[in-house]
Amino acid sequence: MKSATLLSERLRSHRLSAPARTVTDAAAHMLAVQSQDFTAGRWVLASRTRGAPTLAAVDRAFDRGHLVRAWTMRGTLHTIAARDLGWVLSVTGERQRQQAAGRRRDLGIDELMLAAVREAVVPRLRDGGLTRAEMFLAFQGAGIDPTGQRGIHLLSELTLRGLVCQGPVVAREGVSREQRFVLVEEHIREHEHPADPLAELFVRYIDGHGPATVADFAWWSGLTLGLSREARERASGRVVEVDDGLFTAARRPRRTADAASVHALGAFDEYYISYADRSAVCAPEHLAAVGPGKNGMVRATIVAGGRVVGCWTHAAASLGTPPELFEDAGGEAVDADAVQEALARFTRFLGE
Repeated sequence: MKSATLLSERLRSHRLSAPARTVTDAAAHMLAVQSQDFTAGRWVLASRTRGAPTLAAVDRAFDRGHLVRAWTMRGTLHTIAARDLGWVLSVTGERQRQQAAGRRRDLGIDELMLAAVREAVVPRLRDGGLTRAEMFLAFQGAGIDPTGQRGIHLLSELTLRGLVCQGPVVAREGVSREQRFVLVEEHIREHEHPADPLAELFVRYIDGHGPATVADFAWWSGLTLGLSREARERASGRVVEVDDGLFTAARRPRRTADAASVHALGAFDEYYISYADRSAVCAPEHLAAVGPGKNGMVRATIVAGGRVVGCWTHAAASLGTPPELFEDAGGEAVDADAVQEALARFTRFLGE
């Protein structure tokens, strides 16, 4: 597939040139978006939705139980439509548990500790949920030290077992970065039940990220390459192979005529992070500038014509500071006004 066609199709599948009707629709289409940076994760959805929704609009979707945040894959927090959480974890949960097993043994996490944690937190979670700090206090009350990553691993394990997820956003002045842990059985009212969850995971990844390869899916999902190949085989007929080993959705969203040509995408945005090979959207010489770096960070990017042409920061955008554009941005001058409008969309999203 020609590079220009691939980029055009990815912009469409990512809903950047074909925005979704609501932030919940955007989440369902993307299936799971990386969100350890909670502000960036919320911007991922807003930037893929019509009508320039604000941060408050995304937070309402969390508060109403339409969206949740959880460790859905690769041991990393993702935002996901609430109704999709259970079946996704049925595919990815055991793999995450296997990968974390050694560390959890080192931390002394076993069935007895998990039983004590459940007994300590479940009654309190029934009363509106608990923040992470409040969860850790409950752990301490049960005689369990949450320091040294033990608390985070316990929260992750409770999530993988389908007990808890992160739901309502804690009200704060300015941008809140905190949610309450809630009981899945009380907070999520509807659950999807695909006939073949493994095949469904592959199809939904391709829907929101294609054209992409099995290797890309394996990286994104955290599954083994062997299991990823099986997912592709079981999804046969539900995706289209457009090139040797390159798959796209059988049905693709319709492009919007007035979609922006330049996008200010947040840190860890799916457009960059969700592929094993990112050189299709970012020139190899700029990959190190975007990340992940030694600290694991992946920077916010400026995307023009489907290619990463620079980086920016959330704080700098709020102050009106110009982004860091690469000198050789695809061989063409980047429209400075379009870049500023892209950054302005982010500041409007924050409500500033």
